[in-house]
Amino acid sequence: MPASGRCLCGAVQYEVNGPLRGVLICHCTECRRWSGNAWAATAAARSDLRLIDDRTLRWLDSPASDTNARRGFCEACGSSLFWDAPGRPTISISAGSLDEPTGLETVGHVYVEQAGDYYPLPDDGKPQHARLSG
Repeated sequence: MPASGRCLCGAVQYEVNGPLRGVLICHCTECRRWSGNAWAATAAARSDLRLIDDRTLRWLDSPASDTNARRGFCEACGSSLFWDAPGRPTISISAGSLDEPTGLETVGHVYVEQAGDYYPLPDDGKPQHARLSG
């Protein structure tokens, strides 16, 4: 059965017809500004993502992205939904936008050197990386 998800208001809905990567927690400044805190994201092959309703989906170039990424969000409710870097075979999907149960687990943390000064990095035993690899 495919995974599914949506924005807060339901105007953007999607399905993923393939495997999802475990969740990475991104602590970069851009993700924190965009989502309000560290951003939890899974990823899927581009060809596995199917937009069911994208009438309010808008894309914003990420101004300081190391990877020239763009970010997809719902213009109606503001939900942060996707992170898309050109040249990557996958697209990142906000873990919080998925319908449950997801069956996913956190697999690591990235951009830990940019973590906000208002929270400690979790001591959860997951790998912590200075950058996004690959």
